Amino acid sequence: MAEKKPKEQDLYAPVKSLLEAQGYEVKGEVGAADLVACRPDDPGAEPVVVELKLAFSLALIHQGIARQALTDAVYLAVPRGQGRRWLGAMKQHRTLCRRLGLGLIYVRLTDGHTQIALDPAPYQPRKSAPRKSRLLREFARREGDPNVGGAARTSAIVTAYRQDCIRLATHLAEHGPCKGAVVAKATGVEKATRMMADDHYGWFERVEKGVYGLTPNGAKALEA
Repeated sequence: MAEKKPKEQDLYAPVKSLLEAQGYEVKGEVGAADLVACRPDDPGAEPVVVELKLAFSLALIHQGIARQALTDAVYLAVPRGQGRRWLGAMKQHRTLCRRLGLGLIYVRLTDGHTQIALDPAPYQPRKSAPRKSRLLREFARREGDPNVGGAARTSAIVTAYRQDCIRLATHLAEHGPCKGAVVAKATGVEKATRMMADDHYGWFERVEKGVYGLTPNGAKALEA
């Protein structure tokens, strides 16, 4: 016998039971909403609206945002999955819902168990001072505008670090193997010795103590 294919209606009863246990009166398909819950003992309280879907999607997000015109208490309800991939995806979905002020409910279809993963609340972004500092430092150090926006997946990004490596490689190509201190002074790259020693791109080789030269890969990179 073929396994019964789940339907959005299968989410309704578990979510209804969850809200009724919290003192709400619940009704389905009220207006454009899949589920509406109100407190009978508090007519002035915000109604709860829940949109039901078998998968987290952009369409579900759009529905949730549209329901925010009715109430601040909007939840999205989706089946609970399993496995590392699902957990990773749900972490991203919670982050998105938090930014949009939407709540999120998981329903385990095998037994109807429900979990409120996130309650609706105004989003208050937390700024990261270190990340902002790195962003501005990279912007200031980078010369010109060597990259086309949106091309990160199709081409190598020219960072300030790469630009400095190009300066070092250019100097070595013109003058041959040199001491790190000499290269640093000539190119204005203070960390020249460390960068050539780290050899992040495979462009540099240690000829002798404190002296570095250009590898064939480095020469090809300059040509490119």
